[in-house]
Amino acid sequence: MSVGEEVRAEQTPPQQSLGTAAARNLATTTKSAPQMQEISSRWLLKMLPWTDVQGGTYRVNRRLSYSVGDGRVTFVKTGDEVRVIPAELGELPVLRDFGDQEVLGELASRCRQREYQPGELLASFGSSADEVFLLAHGKVEKVGTGPYGDDAVLGTLADGAYFGEQALVEADAIWEYTARAVTACTVLTLPRNDLEQVAERSESLAAHLQALRSLPEQRTNKYGEKQIDLSAGHVGEAVLPGTFVDYESAPREYELSVAQTVLRIHSRVADLYNQPMNQTEHQLRLTVEALKERQEHELINHREFGLLNNCEYDQRIQPHAGVPSPDDMDELLSRRRGSKLFLAHPRAIAAFGRECNKRGLVPESVDIGGTRIPTWRGVPIFPSNKIPISDARTTSIICMRTGEEDQGVIGLRQAGIPDEIEPSLSVRFMGINEQAIISYLVTTYYSAAVLVPDALGVLENVEIGRWS
Repeated sequence: MSVGEEVRAEQTPPQQSLGTAAARNLATTTKSAPQMQEISSRWLLKMLPWTDVQGGTYRVNRRLSYSVGDGRVTFVKTGDEVRVIPAELGELPVLRDFGDQEVLGELASRCRQREYQPGELLASFGSSADEVFLLAHGKVEKVGTGPYGDDAVLGTLADGAYFGEQALVEADAIWEYTARAVTACTVLTLPRNDLEQVAERSESLAAHLQALRSLPEQRTNKYGEKQIDLSAGHVGEAVLPGTFVDYESAPREYELSVAQTVLRIHSRVADLYNQPMNQTEHQLRLTVEALKERQEHELINHREFGLLNNCEYDQRIQPHAGVPSPDDMDELLSRRRGSKLFLAHPRAIAAFGRECNKRGLVPESVDIGGTRIPTWRGVPIFPSNKIPISDARTTSIICMRTGEEDQGVIGLRQAGIPDEIEPSLSVRFMGINEQAIISYLVTTYYSAAVLVPDALGVLENVEIGRWS
């Protein structure tokens, strides 16, 4: 031992009491229940009205509608070359239900790629319309003349949209608005001459176009539904029109989806380590929480019944300036009656708050279940982290009317299933295997239905990263 070590040893006083490290061996530790970061507020599950279905299927009957061809077109990109997928041309009204893939492939090869810079005109009001535009990327405004002679924006189109489809069937068609690029745009154009040239060599396309022209003009309302003939304002013994309400012959059916997992717990853990907390109970609790998180994610993003994919394209709007402004939220509300709620990513809500701050607006808030929720025009804006954010830092804001009585959006489930712990959620004992592992089947059934198209609207391509 060196001289310095001897000095330090003399300066260290001897231990006079039991140390904390040793004392902890005899102490009782106070523990929390198992925590989980994945748990969110799940406002959609709380606010969506739920309808019990029998047989796992819900059928939505609607009035017969003649509106077709209102979908979006999908493209493939190779380097700087963009091509339309041939089958996607069937989204155009003139080619709806046309199934000759070889002919569609030739039409797709005749589509010509064009690039436009912000502010450039794609089409001018009053000029001859002789080609359809397929918008592969970018944003385009439809501009018309307002009541006082100034320009008025009639609508905004984004990726996958098309316009000018009437040019393919009407030789004397003219542009009824001006199409102007808001951002850099990549479009494909299909001229009417090319369609006619292909039809001259293709009997199937010629027959399809001829059948399309021979269809009688259907009287419809502004929603595309078959008109109900009425008489109003008449006097005397006028002859009243006869009518009937026609229904869709093949209504859509929603089948309940499922989220499942098998929870495994060793019998030794269940027998010996259940104090002070029941291991089986907490394992099941966290598993159920994970299933509910997945359930809400599917209700928003599922390809078949998810809200983002079930919204009709004429109910999707684009923000005028990219960021979610009060004007955009007003436009979203104006598309439907009786809107009950907005659903947005927390970062989209923050972006909307910044726009309100710029204008000196302070949105009101309401107390829902002890939580202050911001509102716009009295409609609460609920946060949901299940709404995706793209790599370009854009997202969507959902607006909906809910409930069967209001012809809105409803959740679907089937209550009363075996071993149910909550409506449409069950925990079923599966037995113990040869390794003494206990298994439980945890299952939840769910879906969502949009009763009429205008019950659901989406503000797409909302920018959340702009701070200026």
